[in-house]
Amino acid sequence: MRIALVASLAWQDYVADARLSACTVLALVAVVAPLLVLFGLKSGLVGSLTERLERDPQVREVIPMGGGRFNAAFVEALARRPDVAFAIPRTRQIAATADLSMPTQAQVVGVEMIPTAIGDPLLGQVAAPAGLDRVALSQTAAEKLRAKPGDVVEATFSRQLSGQRQAQRTRLYITSVLPLEAFARDAIFAPMALLEAVEDYRDGRAVEAFGWSGNAPAVDGQRIFPAFRLYARSLDDVDPLRVYFAENHVLVSTQASAIAQVKSLSRNLSIVFWIIAALAMAGAVAAVFAGALAAVERKRRELSVLRLLGFSTGSLLLFVVLQAFYSGGLATVVSMGLYGLAEQGINTLFVQIPGEHASHLQARHYCVAAFAVLSASALAAALGGWQVARIEASEGIRDV
Repeated sequence: MRIALVASLAWQDYVADARLSACTVLALVAVVAPLLVLFGLKSGLVGSLTERLERDPQVREVIPMGGGRFNAAFVEALARRPDVAFAIPRTRQIAATADLSMPTQAQVVGVEMIPTAIGDPLLGQVAAPAGLDRVALSQTAAEKLRAKPGDVVEATFSRQLSGQRQAQRTRLYITSVLPLEAFARDAIFAPMALLEAVEDYRDGRAVEAFGWSGNAPAVDGQRIFPAFRLYARSLDDVDPLRVYFAENHVLVSTQASAIAQVKSLSRNLSIVFWIIAALAMAGAVAAVFAGALAAVERKRRELSVLRLLGFSTGSLLLFVVLQAFYSGGLATVVSMGLYGLAEQGINTLFVQIPGEHASHLQARHYCVAAFAVLSASALAAALGGWQVARIEASEGIRDV
């Protein structure tokens, strides 16, 4: 009951001094609103850059350099690592090519063959092709062939054996066409078994699955791969994987430097923001502190009357703190409204890619900002209002 009474009296007095209260609110808005805009820019720019990197699987790709010698067990062990999202062996690039054509067209398109499986980041939401004769087609190749999902293409694989040029053809079914941002070159994404079959054929071996003649097929378990496709699970996992391969004497290429630049930008912007925020909030706290001192002096007689009526020092201090709390709350609401208008204007002017933000704050950022402003206002008012303890009840009747 006493707290509710003090809160009601503080609000009525706050409204009665509307002009002074408005000045206090505007002073806080002048500090809080620019800080919200600054933090929104920092969050929006860095967040958009980070999201852009995270959306691009190629940024998380770890590419082995030079000719290596990796068996299937080694690549399977890599795929089981917690910091690896996807790993699959690659056959020799010179053997991983094909000439595609549509049955009704004469145009031939040379494509590279890329091994894929379930979980391939480049496929995204597209289902991985299942079956020896099922493939996914890149958009550039699909445009040249005028092919679409459900079509059948003829793939030609050639080789040089005993001084003679030989070739085999097979029909491949297109299960999907990848978007251009997933892969910008002419390629087919095929199961590993198809690439192994083509490599065996070009090495002069027989391929029983397709009925291609040749020497005795390779013995299972003895295949050695020169490379692999590997994608880190997150941006933070790229550099640890680079270090891991360096320790195992495997030379790899990564986008670790680009990721480090974004992290450095985020860290530097955070330092600048917190320096500016600390200075601005220190000024706001000083202003509220001075306002509380002035309010106690200006309302000394009224506060003494409240003490005469039985209000304790804690109640009088609560009276001063609540008025600062009201100012902080109103300033927070006004600042957030102004920031919302500024955010729309900034994003309209500077954002060119849908889904990205030049300035953006999440709900938790608003909550943190409101808590910081209200806490700083209440603390400053409490420090400035401690002199109410020196107000005597007799001051309320001295001039009567």
